[in-house]
Amino acid sequence: MAEKKNKLGSAKRFGARYGRTVKHRLAKVEKEQRKKHKCPYCAKSSVKRVFVGVWYCKSCGVKFTSRAYTVSKRKLTLKKEEITEIKEMPKKEEEVEA
Repeated sequence: MAEKKNKLGSAKRFGARYGRTVKHRLAKVEKEQRKKHKCPYCAKSSVKRVFVGVWYCKSCGVKFTSRAYTVSKRKLTLKKEEITEIKEMPKKEEEVEA
């Protein structure tokens, strides 16, 4: 019997449908998105994907956005406290007069 070489992981659920290349690409993406990633705020490997582009770190409790399937190396959004500070900023006098 032939030796199995490919590791499809969760893409095995498609069986004989959709072709080899598509299933291998899907398996690679799903494996990447389901692993634990390094947090850009506390540098621990405890970040899990909540849904597309939204990630949550269990150790520091921060929820942030990043790429769809992986966490990018740079911080893309502000923390919750910073967002509320921006919303509460007073309007400029020029905008009020106009």
